[in-house]
Amino acid sequence: MPRPVLIDTDPGVDDVLAIAMLLASPEVEVIGLTTVHGNMSVDVCTRNALYFLEVASRTDIPVARGAGDPIAMPFRGGAAFVHGPDGLGDRMVDGVSTTPVGEDAADFIIRSVRARPGEVVLAPIGPLTNLAVALERDPGIAELTAEVVVMGGNAYCDGNASPAAEANILNDPEAAEIVFGADWPVVMLGLDVTDEVSLTGAHLDRIAAGTTPMHALLREASAFYQRFHEEAIPGYDGLCPHDATALAWLIDPSLFEVIERPIRVGMEGLGRGKTWPAEPYRMPEYEPWRGRPEVTIATQVDASAMADLITTRLVAFGS
Repeated sequence: MPRPVLIDTDPGVDDVLAIAMLLASPEVEVIGLTTVHGNMSVDVCTRNALYFLEVASRTDIPVARGAGDPIAMPFRGGAAFVHGPDGLGDRMVDGVSTTPVGEDAADFIIRSVRARPGEVVLAPIGPLTNLAVALERDPGIAELTAEVVVMGGNAYCDGNASPAAEANILNDPEAAEIVFGADWPVVMLGLDVTDEVSLTGAHLDRIAAGTTPMHALLREASAFYQRFHEEAIPGYDGLCPHDATALAWLIDPSLFEVIERPIRVGMEGLGRGKTWPAEPYRMPEYEPWRGRPEVTIATQVDASAMADLITTRLVAFGS
């Protein structure tokens, strides 16, 4: 029985890779996309989500527009230098023929969870603003959500948007603190594992050989993202599929090693956006993690098997 999954996203090239992978996976049923600021403005991200579903011939999947700004600060401006000026590798998407649903992302999340209590997986692969707003509007959804699978954070490694922080968390630390502090089952799949996986030029050539419109989109969008990685990291071959690696938890969690720790999110100074796991030894009387629920934190991944899994599913898209 496929697991119903609602993907909260800020497309973004690696978002497109991740969503296409899940659409090609019988283990899951994608029941909706909610959009959020992050890689680009929420307007661009919403357009990209609609466009992606048109290319995929999956306009049956609803899209709900979400938050345009973080909870406590303005939108940070996106990452066009990583994903291209249109967020899809400089493909220069113009218009789309479909529109978002009438309700906003937070209300869509609430309605989806309450419609299928205990079943729906929330899969945020952008900043956590929409989930935090949904929790504030309806705290009861926490006990009704099957799982929250987060691409974000960095437990025991450096950041990628600052020396301390991963981009999705840094883009709204206040929202992340709410989501990691809620009493629902959260899996954090951050840079500790996603930085370890690469789709090499050989993997990308296999994906690019596909003949569907989706394969053409993946081929053209990935070229910009690949060039960013190879120019930024001398000797690097390919690209890092952060979001696809995280969402592969829904396909084969055995590829990861995990630990259980409460998480606090840094709010100030150089540590803003850092996801801090508690350690297992006894803490002093003043304990910042006291009363926080445990989070499942992915710490290691079978990188070779993961790259093969992502590639195989993307090659098979539409078959």
